[in-house]
Amino acid sequence: MTPFGTGLTAALVTVVTLTLGGCSIETTAPGTARAGAASDAKGSFGAVDCRKAKCIALTFDAGPGKDTPRLLDILKERKVPATFFLLGRNHVLKHPGTVRRIAAEGHEVANHTWSHAVLTDRKPGEIRAELEKNQDAIAKITGRKPRLMRPPQGRTDDTVTEISKELGLSQVLWSTTAKDYSTNDSALIRKRTLDQAGKDGIILLHDIYEGTVPAVPGIVDALREDGYTFVTVPQLMAPAEPEPGTVYRP
Repeated sequence: MTPFGTGLTAALVTVVTLTLGGCSIETTAPGTARAGAASDAKGSFGAVDCRKAKCIALTFDAGPGKDTPRLLDILKERKVPATFFLLGRNHVLKHPGTVRRIAAEGHEVANHTWSHAVLTDRKPGEIRAELEKNQDAIAKITGRKPRLMRPPQGRTDDTVTEISKELGLSQVLWSTTAKDYSTNDSALIRKRTLDQAGKDGIILLHDIYEGTVPAVPGIVDALREDGYTFVTVPQLMAPAEPEPGTVYRP
């Protein structure tokens, strides 16, 4: 489900180039965005200053699902903020109460398209519909349209970027993935995640697979013991604000 999943995170990485199907897409590391905004900052770092703290963002794709309430209980107990890239069809519409709870408990609610269509395979009108339908569905439940989106399979191009920009959406990729779509082994999911984790990293997991939610307590506890502070994706780049159209990748 993801063509990008390996590699340790660098704290400050200059703009790099992501190559997809022969197309070059510029990506920006959250730490780079943060550093670029620091000179103009007005104290808008929020609860955590990731210039000083060893920050990492926990993200979940393709939910909500039946196990998401259990995941929210775990995150609440451990006081961990996360970013949820939600699917519209069969997820947002099926679990509006869970979507409402995600927002109410302080997590970042984000867009993972309406039907998990690979956007680079679609025409512009279809790309727009995939994003807009989910924007509207989430806003109807939470009262607010998302500001972040994650393209399915991490696949993006200039057309996806332009439409995202028009819709006020930043694109967020990742640095760490357990490939939990390929296994229900919670111990393996935990190991893969911890092996790849790094400062200013973005962890990709899915709260719809059987082995993932049971792995989360061990992931959180181990990373905390190693000195990490959990933040949402926007907090990771604060005081910079997510810029529509920009592709963020540690």
